[in-house]
Amino acid sequence: MDAFFAAVEQLDNPHFRGKAVVVGADPKMGKGRGVVCAASYEARTYGIHSALPISIAYKRCPHAIFVRPRMHRYSEVSQKIMDVLSEFSPIVEPLSIDEAFLDCTGTEKLFGPPLELGKKIKKRIREETGLTASVGIASNKSIAKIASDLQKPDGLTICPFGDEKKFLSPLPVSRLWGAGKKTVEYLHSLGLNTIGDVAELPLETLEMKLGKHGTHLWLLANGIDDREVETEWEIKSISEELTFEKDTDDIELLEKTVLDLSDQVAHRCRGENKCGRTITLKIRLEGFETHTRSMTLQNPVNDMFSIRDAAMELLRKFDRKRKKVRLLGVKISNFTNIPVESSQQNLFLFPHENTREIQKKNKIESVLDALQNEFGSCVTRASRIHHGNKKHEDE
Repeated sequence: MDAFFAAVEQLDNPHFRGKAVVVGADPKMGKGRGVVCAASYEARTYGIHSALPISIAYKRCPHAIFVRPRMHRYSEVSQKIMDVLSEFSPIVEPLSIDEAFLDCTGTEKLFGPPLELGKKIKKRIREETGLTASVGIASNKSIAKIASDLQKPDGLTICPFGDEKKFLSPLPVSRLWGAGKKTVEYLHSLGLNTIGDVAELPLETLEMKLGKHGTHLWLLANGIDDREVETEWEIKSISEELTFEKDTDDIELLEKTVLDLSDQVAHRCRGENKCGRTITLKIRLEGFETHTRSMTLQNPVNDMFSIRDAAMELLRKFDRKRKKVRLLGVKISNFTNIPVESSQQNLFLFPHENTREIQKKNKIESVLDALQNEFGSCVTRASRIHHGNKKHEDE
């Protein structure tokens, strides 16, 4: 989809159409924290893009319309788009909320050759949502993804079968799927500026320089990608993070934030029927110095108490060297397929804990989940509301 979040905002608010729209944190007249989530194409002409600090976005275009994200609305529109895609193939792999792969092998008799297929997909998405999409068609996933970005917005790009290397060769190495900023800088330092440059380099040389990642990039540069379009995929991690209004060294605020983030992660984790063993704390200090610390637990968990305790321990052990904190994040990963649905199951998952304590935790979490599902996030724990020096119990 083209500038998806911003496009939805322009769709829902006719006054925004044709204007620079930035979805993200509150810019607060150039003093805001956080980053840009999405920018309309009108905003992009000012050099505004996703992940740009919101303060810089404001300075580049102070007259832009700044709006906060509405994830519920974006998810709603995304589902309509995925439903449209399923009309063209039963094999659809959502890559994110606004992007997906389709395996359309064998659909030529139904929808015609690639050009006709692409036009029909774009037309149906516009009819169903009022939004534009850019389509890339190729013999494999990585080239299709690259192609979809080449003529945005409202693009349709086809890489003919057999022309993969020719199609890729003149493109900059930054177009390679999986080549991040640091990798691109390193490739440039080797004199590799185009995808063709990478393709012509001996595989052994790139392997020596970048290991397995070098092999992966060399294959993609040569148009080789055997990955299937997968209709089922596993969530690898669940995380939440918060950027503070001002850099802080207030330990009470930091610990309360860890509690809040742990509660949000736990709620999402239970919603996905997941439990994980590895808890990661992300801490960004003043000056954008970012660190992560992880702890792998003996047993899989998905309750706030366990996630909070692990994240809190990581926070207390981390040496900030008296630097203030800009951002905190909590993540759970290393999931197992063991569902936490009853205290009986938990007796086997957590044999070291007191049975009564387990049942108490499960009851608290299940009641809180039921209330939040019914009434939303306005229902929360007392410990997330109260402030002050007094230590509050979760009830």
